[in-house]
Amino acid sequence: MTKLATICYVDNGKELLLLHRNKKPQDVHAGKWIGVGGKFEKGESPEDCAKREIFEETGLVATDMKLCGVITFPDFTPNQDWYTYVFKVTAFEGSIKDCDEGSLEWVPYEEVLQKPTWEGDLIFLRWILDNRPFFSAKFTYTENSLQDHSVVFYE
Repeated sequence: MTKLATICYVDNGKELLLLHRNKKPQDVHAGKWIGVGGKFEKGESPEDCAKREIFEETGLVATDMKLCGVITFPDFTPNQDWYTYVFKVTAFEGSIKDCDEGSLEWVPYEEVLQKPTWEGDLIFLRWILDNRPFFSAKFTYTENSLQDHSVVFYE
C-alpha cells in the first residue's frame, strides 16, 4: 500500500519552524523535532496538501513555497511505502497558533541539526539548509533505525 504525504519547513530567514511531537499518544514521531505536514486528502495536489497542513498545524498561510524534493520511505509503517514531498516556505502570513500534535518553536539554523529527530531528517535537513538542488531520495528504516539511504540531485 502507498501513502502520500508532505513535510514542510517554514523559514523566516534565520530560523526554521519545527514541531516538537510531544502531545499525541501512540505517536510514531513521539519526542522528535520535525517539520509540519501530513497525509494527502482525496483530490489534493502536493501543494494543496502542504498549504492545508501548514495552516491546520500552525495557523500560517504559505504565500511562497518551493518543492525541494521527494523522499521514498519503503515500508515505513507496516506494509506501507510513504512518498513524501518536501517543501520549504519562505513567505507566509498570519500568526502561529497552538498545535494539537506538539509544540511549535522557531529554531535558529545553527541549532536545527542538534534537535532530536529521525536519522534521515538530519541528512535531508542539511540539504534544505544548504539550498541544495531538487532531490529524489530513499530512506529505509528498520524498527525506527535508518538502515540505508540514497539520493540523486537534479540541477
